[in-house]
Amino acid sequence: MVSTTPMLLFLSSAGVRRAVGRFGPSVATAFLNAPTSTVMPMATRQQPLSTRFMSTDAPAEEKTEEEKAAIKAQREARKAEKERKKAEKAAKKAAKAAAEEAANRIDDYGPGKTVWLRGRLNSIRVKGGSCFLVLRQNSFDTVQACFFKDKENPEQSAKMIKYLKTLTTESMVDLEGTVTTADVRSASIQDAELVIKRIHSVSKADAMLPFLVEDAARSEKEVEESQDTDRPFPRLGQELRLDHRWLDLRAPANNAIMRVQSAICQLFRESLYSQGFVEIHTPKLIAGESESGAGVFTTDYFGTTACLAQSPQLYKQMAISSDLDRVFEIGPVFRAENSNTRRHLCEFTGLDLEMAINEHYMETLEVVHNMFKHIFENLETRWAKELEVIRTQYESEPVTFTDEPCVLHWPEAMEILKEKEFDMGDELGDLTSAQELALGAAVKEKYGTDFFMLDKYPSNIRPFYTMPDPADARFSNSYDMFIRGQEICSGAQRCHDPELVTEIINQKGIEIGDGLKTYIESFRHGVSPHAGAGIGLERVVFLYLGLDNVRKASMFPRDPNRCTP
Repeated sequence: MVSTTPMLLFLSSAGVRRAVGRFGPSVATAFLNAPTSTVMPMATRQQPLSTRFMSTDAPAEEKTEEEKAAIKAQREARKAEKERKKAEKAAKKAAKAAAEEAANRIDDYGPGKTVWLRGRLNSIRVKGGSCFLVLRQNSFDTVQACFFKDKENPEQSAKMIKYLKTLTTESMVDLEGTVTTADVRSASIQDAELVIKRIHSVSKADAMLPFLVEDAARSEKEVEESQDTDRPFPRLGQELRLDHRWLDLRAPANNAIMRVQSAICQLFRESLYSQGFVEIHTPKLIAGESESGAGVFTTDYFGTTACLAQSPQLYKQMAISSDLDRVFEIGPVFRAENSNTRRHLCEFTGLDLEMAINEHYMETLEVVHNMFKHIFENLETRWAKELEVIRTQYESEPVTFTDEPCVLHWPEAMEILKEKEFDMGDELGDLTSAQELALGAAVKEKYGTDFFMLDKYPSNIRPFYTMPDPADARFSNSYDMFIRGQEICSGAQRCHDPELVTEIINQKGIEIGDGLKTYIESFRHGVSPHAGAGIGLERVVFLYLGLDNVRKASMFPRDPNRCTP
């Protein structure tokens, strides 16, 4: 009798070990594109993947009521223990953060201690023989410092007052001072201040700035309410802010937005590393278009024409063919689309992932859902300070989400929109912005979530690399994901059959150039069935924080009218 052990070991080494361990060896079947029902009921969607798609080779024995109750009790106990550990971990992180904040507080040096600080001059008032200034660090933290004329040393005091009068707001200064207790309302440190001993201008700012940081830090509501007063606050236009973006980013909320953007990248990496992914770096100069239907920037490449990558799509898939069975990338994406809207950019940061699938592309939806849960949960705990600062200027609520993926299928979405009195025609066209918003509102009302997935898009509106639905070729195994009724992510099971993808490319009238030839060739050498997703970083930030324009979520945005600074 021939042993099956070598074959099982081979399956494990080929990347199927996750499926074997989770579903049993029966998952190592040929084509992994089993048809699914058109609309997955909510109860079915919220079952674990192993329940939805496990092998049914042998019928399970019916359990008694006592056994069912025992299993339920065990499940609830595991869930309670998981929640306890989660709360304990969050408490430890909060305690650590509080300890670090306390360690960095100026007044913890104690009254009478001398400290050296470098910071930005937030404000300064010199009157007679006294001076009060506020020093700012990291855009958030401020401390008051003061100087008073010394009657015993009037000549030196006069020189100090004269020098202080030359300082301009937003200058970088070094300051030596003595900590003393005080009741301060004009700084974030309110129970201590510094008595100035020495001060030096490191980098002097112009006396006349394009606008004041304090004006950039006011909420729209605050500016609006001031218009009927004797001293209305100035309205700062978007173009003025973007022309001097480095100054605009000094406003605490705008600075914190960049920190939240960084946090989302960090959490994206954390989640995918924990789920067995490898980070890759793909070319941004490519021989042809990577996204059908999206505009492309071209450039001369030593006598031939090259394109700036519209996505890492083709290379993510070739990574799967390279036996890197779970990969992700964070990198620039270029789109030559003349879209002057509040949610489009010509260059943005893509959060992309691709993974081999073992039985069904719903495995990818679960991975992405877990990743977004990790982001949403940790932003509110580990970056609570930044979110608090942002929400003082830009009002928003935390994103609500379900524990298991909330997945709608296309026909269900069509029914919802028709109930909202939208004319959906033949139901094979793409959704408009208004329809997406209406769908998001309906999902929030029905399922109580801001974050959901829409599956089974029509094939004619999806890219050439999308796998058609085996049950109905008019539709595809593709999906978009939404926050507050606006799309943040697009993905699909990819067409890994070289003949079928060639046929689809020809049907869409796309020329098969050198770039696509090598892409298709990688499938001819054998490739695992796979699926993936592409996420726009700036759009996630923009929608999570409830901002009115995606440009606020980009450090130096690029749109059809802006290529500087």
